[in-house]
Amino acid sequence: MKRVVVTGMGALTPLGNNLNDYWKNLVDGVSGAAPITKFDAELFKTQFACEVKGFDVQEIMERKEARKLDLFSQYAMATAIEAMEDSKLDLESVNLDRCGVIWGSGIGGLKTFQEECFNFANGDGTPRFNPFFIPKMIVDIAAGHISMKYGLRGPNYVTVSACASSTNAMIDALMLIQLGKSDVIVTGGSEAAVNIAGIGGFNALKALSTRNDSPETASRPFDATRDGFVLGEGSGCLILEELEHAKARGAKIYAEVVGGGLTADAHHMTAPHPEGLGAMNVMKLAIEDAGMKPEDIDYVNVHGTSTPLGDIAETKAIKEVFGEHAYNLNISSTKSMTGHLLGAAGAIEAIACVKAVQEDIVPPTINFEVEDENIDYKLNFTFGKAQKREVRAALSNTFGFGGHNTSVIVKKYNG
Repeated sequence: MKRVVVTGMGALTPLGNNLNDYWKNLVDGVSGAAPITKFDAELFKTQFACEVKGFDVQEIMERKEARKLDLFSQYAMATAIEAMEDSKLDLESVNLDRCGVIWGSGIGGLKTFQEECFNFANGDGTPRFNPFFIPKMIVDIAAGHISMKYGLRGPNYVTVSACASSTNAMIDALMLIQLGKSDVIVTGGSEAAVNIAGIGGFNALKALSTRNDSPETASRPFDATRDGFVLGEGSGCLILEELEHAKARGAKIYAEVVGGGLTADAHHMTAPHPEGLGAMNVMKLAIEDAGMKPEDIDYVNVHGTSTPLGDIAETKAIKEVFGEHAYNLNISSTKSMTGHLLGAAGAIEAIACVKAVQEDIVPPTINFEVEDENIDYKLNFTFGKAQKREVRAALSNTFGFGGHNTSVIVKKYNG
C-alpha cells in the first residue's frame, strides 16, 4: 500500500487562532476556558466554555460571502487556508481530480438552525426563512466550500460520528490514499456549538461541568472531582499526501500517518462501555493496521473528556491494550486545556500528536488535584507540565455518543 504523510496543518482553537499559537499554549499548559461571551448564559447551569477568541472572518473572505456560511464552515475555511498555505501545494501542477476533501463535524450548522427557528418563532407566523438556511446548516457543506475554493475534484464528503467525526475523516483519507485512489486529501474537522442550543442541550444531558466559579480549572480529566466536560469550538486541518507525491514536489513532511481503527461499543447511547471494550478494540485495530506493536507507541492522546465514567473506562482500556508497557507511555488529555471540540476534537488532537512526534515533547494534562480510587496513578498522565521525551509514535483516541470509537497513529517520518 501507499504511504501517507502530513504536509500541512492549520488550527483555530480556544488556545490560539493559528497552528503555532495553539501548539505553544498547549505546551505551556494554558486553559482556554472562560465565561461565555457569545450569548447571555446567566440562567444556564453552565456559564462558561472554551470559545475561539478574536476570530475575524473578514481576514479570510468578504463579508458578503461570509454571510452564506455558518460559523462552523467559516472555522473550516480558516484552517484549510492555513494548512494549504503551509503545504505549499502548487494547484497548477497537481491532478485536481485526485485531490479531495474529507471533513468531520458532529453537529454542523447549529447556530444557523437556532437563529432561523428563533426568527420564525418570534415572527407573526409567516414562513420567512433565509434562502441560505439549508446550505448553511447541512453538515457536508464545509467540505464543499473547501473544494470549491481550491478546485479539488476528488472525493468530497463529511463524516458524522459525533465526537469521533474528524478522526473518522482522517482515517477515511488515509485509506483512500493508501489504496491509490487519491494523491492529496484535505482533512480535519470543525464545530461551532457554543450557543444557546449547544449549551442548553448538553446541560439537559448533565454532560457539562458546572464549575462556574472557576472555569479555567473545570476541565480536569482523571481527577476525582471531575463533573463533566467543557464545551469547546474551533477547527483543525491536516493535508494528507501520498509519500512519493510529496517527495516529488519537495514538500515539508511533518510525520507519517500509519494506521487507524474504527469500532463501536454497541452498548449505550451516551455512556461508554464500563470496561472500555470498544476503546480497547479500536486501539488494538489501529496498532495492527499500522503494522506495529504496543511497545512502539510512546504517547497516547486520550479522549479524556473529564467525565466520571469515560476517564475510568479509557484508562482500563489502555492498561489492557498496552500491558506493562502502559507504564512506559506518556498519556495526556489536551481537552484539559482546549475543552471538548466535539466533531473537531480529533483533528486538533491529531495535530497535537503530529507536533509531539516532530518536537519530542508531550503536552500536559492540567488541573489535576485529587486522586480517584478507580484510576491507576502509576500511569504517567503528564500532569501539570509538558514533558520532553522521544516520541517515536503517538496514538490519538476519540470516542462519540452512539458508541463510536476511533484511533489514529502517527509516527516520525524516517524516509
